[in-house]
Amino acid sequence: MPVPEDLMDVHAPVAKALATGRPVVALESTIITHGMPFPQNDAMAAEVEAIIEAEGAVPATIAVVDGRLKIGLAAEERMKLAKTRDALKLSRADLAFAMAQGLTGGTTVAATMIGAQMAGIRVFATGGIGGVHKGAEKSFDISADLDELARTPVIVVSAGPKAILDIPKTLEVLETRGVPVVAYGSDVVPAFWSRRSSAPAPLRLDTPAGIADFQRMRDGLGIDGGMLIANPVPEADEIAADVMEGFIVQAQTDAQRAGVAGKAVTPYLLGRILELSGGRSLQTNIALVKNNARLAARIAVSL
Repeated sequence: MPVPEDLMDVHAPVAKALATGRPVVALESTIITHGMPFPQNDAMAAEVEAIIEAEGAVPATIAVVDGRLKIGLAAEERMKLAKTRDALKLSRADLAFAMAQGLTGGTTVAATMIGAQMAGIRVFATGGIGGVHKGAEKSFDISADLDELARTPVIVVSAGPKAILDIPKTLEVLETRGVPVVAYGSDVVPAFWSRRSSAPAPLRLDTPAGIADFQRMRDGLGIDGGMLIANPVPEADEIAADVMEGFIVQAQTDAQRAGVAGKAVTPYLLGRILELSGGRSLQTNIALVKNNARLAARIAVSL
């Protein structure tokens, strides 16, 4: 069902690009609202948008601001969002709630995919996706991102599942849901801050054009749902997997002791890992987001 225009605001450059068939890349906003402090968050978001523009595509950062679903943000809107301290973290379950209540929030992978589909955007760049948390057999903590990938026809370019997750179980759920997982130029799935995990890549493609061809064939066959592209962080920017594992184990132990649960788990773990790594995890996070934006733009251009 088409979304009434009075529920969302499409930024003028994005609307023009969509109307004229120019490539557009969606961007999430939880990395702005929950990923890092101001002014680093705004500077990072501006740099990511500039990378997409340099590749010949139009960036569309998606967020909810005062109850309005924003498909693309002007610079002043992005800065205002970056300064917001009480922004919600929005997924499928509470996107409509925030809009109905006139609230402001950053969109997760799932909510950004919903907004992108509403606007007709096919490609989305993020950092890493959510997935199956370690110990999920007891906590049942599984991200809504996985179901969204199964139902919403958007190509999601990430650096793989966040390394704080159980990556093999995350891949198993995606396989069960029929979501293609394509490692870009790699025979193994990357692990967010690290180029390699222990999980073999279900599929491998080495060019943006190849990814676009794959999606066109899926379209031709009438296969719905999304696709996950796992793009390894540049080698110069990665933190080795064995080093990261020590930080992750310590952060998870601290989270359990503090009784952190639900939506608060991921932000807590990322913040604690930032402390334990002496800021290195944030530098790598920024580098991988930029790398994913560049690849996403090239895929959008190829489509």
